[in-house]
Amino acid sequence: MTPHTLTVDAGVRELRAADHLLHALAAELALEEGWFGCTHLLRGDRPRVAVSLALPSSSLLRTAQERLTAAGEYEVTSGVPDRFGRAVIYPGVTSLTGTVTIAELLRRSAIDRVTVLGAVSPPDPHTRLVTRDHVRPQWQDDHLVLTTMPAAGATLVPFEVPDPTPCCANH
Repeated sequence: MTPHTLTVDAGVRELRAADHLLHALAAELALEEGWFGCTHLLRGDRPRVAVSLALPSSSLLRTAQERLTAAGEYEVTSGVPDRFGRAVIYPGVTSLTGTVTIAELLRRSAIDRVTVLGAVSPPDPHTRLVTRDHVRPQWQDDHLVLTTMPAAGATLVPFEVPDPTPCCANH
């Protein structure tokens, strides 16, 4: 990840809201392809989800930090809260729609590696991945890794589902 990073804490408590915040910040700052937007779970007295921006240049970082600080809506700090961010926006994410092969996913995006839950080895490059238009890899040892799980028809799907059922939804 680039050293040009900042964290934005808006007091968000859910991943979906943090995803929306990243997209809103991208639009507000007119950010184009080539940057990373990640979510980070912050624990402690006030659990919440912060977002980080990893930008391609120090001048873009300064501009983003100045504009976000001036807005007064967010707590903005330099760096990232941890090395395990969940990537929402990253190079190539917009090309990961529908069904793609693992080889296509790796070629089209910044994702470095794909793992399958319960498998010892990586999936065959020709294996099809049904993206559900929701591909959220996570940083692991400075590599962007997508965790998948087996699905119908010898395909894979990303482990994270786009519309999770909230805990205790039927209670």
